[in-house]
Amino acid sequence: MRVDDFDFDLPRDLIATHPIEPRDAARLLLIGETIADRHIAELPSLLRAGDVLVANDTRVIPVKLIGRRGQATIEITLHRDLGGGVWRAFAKGAKRLKPNDTVEFGDGFTATVAEKAPEGDVVLRFEQEGADLRVQLERFGQMPLPPYIHRDKSGEARDRHDYQTMFAAHDGAVAAPTAGLHFTPALRAALNEAGIGLETVTLHVGAGTFLPVKVDHTQDHRMHAEYGVITAETAARLNEARARGGRIVSIGTTSLRVLESATGEDGQIMPFAAETSIFITPGYRFRAIDVLLTNFHLPRSTLFMLVSAFAGLEKMKAAYAHAIAQRYRFFSYGDACLLFPKDAA
Repeated sequence: MRVDDFDFDLPRDLIATHPIEPRDAARLLLIGETIADRHIAELPSLLRAGDVLVANDTRVIPVKLIGRRGQATIEITLHRDLGGGVWRAFAKGAKRLKPNDTVEFGDGFTATVAEKAPEGDVVLRFEQEGADLRVQLERFGQMPLPPYIHRDKSGEARDRHDYQTMFAAHDGAVAAPTAGLHFTPALRAALNEAGIGLETVTLHVGAGTFLPVKVDHTQDHRMHAEYGVITAETAARLNEARARGGRIVSIGTTSLRVLESATGEDGQIMPFAAETSIFITPGYRFRAIDVLLTNFHLPRSTLFMLVSAFAGLEKMKAAYAHAIAQRYRFFSYGDACLLFPKDAA
């Protein structure tokens, strides 16, 4: 398919720059046989007893760093841990860097440029690694907000909380699984009261989720890889819930991607601990997911392609046109939609 098929016009003022408070007060567009305006807090009444929500429990690391090489300011966003204190990074001002340069981020916190990579990437080697490096990132780093949310160089302290889900447990993401941002303890309690279960999986979201699709045809796009984990116990409970007639409700596209990567042709979810570069476009047959809760995505993005594969391209275009007309808030800090598959509509 042509990437142009997934384009639409979005007014800039609908891009949310902060989440609504409380988080479960966000609006929710129900996309099934019809389109209906709801709120996240109504989720327990929109699902059924026996359904199981699946959240991504990755935790976002503050990997955006402001450094200096001599008098030059360098803005770094780490996006791939290569191990041993070595990270691949996007760099603003990368032209000023050359191999063996030292970039200073704070007192006792420096990195050496190991190599220059294509498209503005650099490979940095830190003196610290593992837990010691995480301590320095927590001290000097900022949350790696997506490029459509503008902050000054010092950032905003509240993003440390706002850009982290209540499920966050395992360090590793450089972008938030944003559908999970809508959940609160009160909503979780209401879902539990309604007999709706909750399980967690892990997909360490990479910054590649924000990269534009630069090709003309979807088949020519190379998807970024991300590391995911589904334990044997979680897989067994999800399979049991489905066997009892419950639906698997993915909280976000990241949970969906790791679940679909771990599911066989027979619909059985298997334990998983590997990288996945699954790229879902219209024509894909979903095996693990019955319902999808997700935010509103960018035009021409791999995520809009995914939701179009799930609910149907024309239906998603109509739903997004409705959301724009009703002034829903878009992207990471915005509102959400609850999608049912096109063959169930």
